Amino acid sequence: MKQFTVRTKSQFEMIDITNQVRTALRENNVKSGICYVFVPHTTAAVTINENADPSVPLDIIMELDKVIPLHDNYRHLEGNSAAHIKSSLIGSSEAVFIEDGHLILGTWQSLFFCEFDGPRTRKFFVKLIAAT
Repeated sequence: MKQFTVRTKSQFEMIDITNQVRTALRENNVKSGICYVFVPHTTAAVTINENADPSVPLDIIMELDKVIPLHDNYRHLEGNSAAHIKSSLIGSSEAVFIEDGHLILGTWQSLFFCEFDGPRTRKFFVKLIAAT
């Protein structure tokens, strides 16, 4: 298992982490199996989405803000309930197949670390399971 650090710059942000995950894959020389990416935070998440157009992550954040507004009479006293809800909806992990030493992602797909309560220093983990 490999741990990575992410330093987010904004309160809401989607950061492409695909290259870091690919680095872990190369370092471990796994040819076939499954790659798990896990975010151990309750106000951050990980997702797979388009990497070709930088407006897509911005649109995702914009629409999440419409559905789950920052302020909405939440009971949680820290003031970050919206971030907790977004994190739960997007999810804390992703699984990607590995074949011939490569992540099996679609042409336009990347893995994104989703920050909903930044800026912060965060981490995520990559676990590679080789096929037997």
